[in-house]
Amino acid sequence: MSRIRMAVSQGRGQLWRTGLVLVMALAAGVAACGGGSSVPGPPPSSLGVVQNRPIPDIPLVDERGQPTSLAAYRGRVVVLASFLTLCQETCPLTTGAFLSMHRAVATAGLDNRVVFIEATVDPDRDSSARLAAYTQLSGARWPLLTGTPENLASLWKFFGAYYEKTPVATPPGIDWLTHQPLTYDVSHSDGFFLIDARGHERFATIATPDVGGQLKPALSNLLGEQGHRDLSHPGTPSWTPSQGLQAIGWLVGRNIAPASS
Repeated sequence: MSRIRMAVSQGRGQLWRTGLVLVMALAAGVAACGGGSSVPGPPPSSLGVVQNRPIPDIPLVDERGQPTSLAAYRGRVVVLASFLTLCQETCPLTTGAFLSMHRAVATAGLDNRVVFIEATVDPDRDSSARLAAYTQLSGARWPLLTGTPENLASLWKFFGAYYEKTPVATPPGIDWLTHQPLTYDVSHSDGFFLIDARGHERFATIATPDVGGQLKPALSNLLGEQGHRDLSHPGTPSWTPSQGLQAIGWLVGRNIAPASS
């Protein structure tokens, strides 16, 4: 082989090897991008606030009357929302959204890594017994928490959740458990909070739940006039179960497909 032909051949070989390296690098880059895109990023700022701060260990009580706290759920991602069992507006919608998300998490095999929790803003009425009754009524299969007024005030102050007693509408709604007229209501902020497995708050939103107008009858029966309006026409900003699952997926490191209805 002449020096010229050898040089050309060597040059072609070098170009081929260089091209192969580039192709392999590009393929690796595409694979890396593909892998990265399969893991949801943090929720957008338009939905809420991403943060990283340890949560306090505040004594609470669950629906079985057992002492607990948010620290008891370390090792799992916690999806926390405020609610009251006698809410006639957004709380049944939040429970409905949680039901959908809970099904999706279970289907994905993540129910041992994610726990949903609703904690009351109405400690005067929401006893453990009432929470247990709400579990049966709503189909919620996650912890429902109450506690002393002082401890719940400390809990919700940390998370920046607002609530206060307000007069009931006229005519007053009816207590679904006692069948007696309501004597007061509780106005409170909406949204949910995400706590990572280390016990750090990672995300907070005050958006209202949007369940696409779909709610199981046991929950829709709890809604008052405003609640039915919220079901059909959610306020803004709002969050959907799919967005909630994306936020959870960010903390567990994988996509979670929405549950089939």
